[in-house]
Amino acid sequence: MPSTIDIVTAVIRDNTGLMLVVRKRGTTRFMKPGGKREPGEDDLTALARELDEELGCRLVSATRLGDFEAPAANEPGFTVRAATYLAEVEGAIEARAEIDELAWIDPAAPGARPLAPLMLKVLAALLALEPDLA
Repeated sequence: MPSTIDIVTAVIRDNTGLMLVVRKRGTTRFMKPGGKREPGEDDLTALARELDEELGCRLVSATRLGDFEAPAANEPGFTVRAATYLAEVEGAIEARAEIDELAWIDPAAPGARPLAPLMLKVLAALLALEPDLA
């Protein structure tokens, strides 16, 4: 059984720069929306499907931010590896499927919400990309 979980995730920002995070049912940590690829899916096909299933929105465009790796938030002993994209979406965003809660955070000051370890790495990358956020 592999100890690495490969996923694709989206950084979705609103027009004020806040970033969307989600909390899956039965968990406590917030993370970026996204998920595992189905057999034969490329990153953007998987991302579009996951965003539709989890949030009910449509992926308009995506630019690769990078690949990130950290201990998995919800699977003890596993590492999660995420191909992460800066994504533009359209349509109303709402919690669907396994998503219990949505929140919009300031990437430079995320507040007290418990974040998945991978989120911390992505936030650091965003701040490096956009130093004016800090």
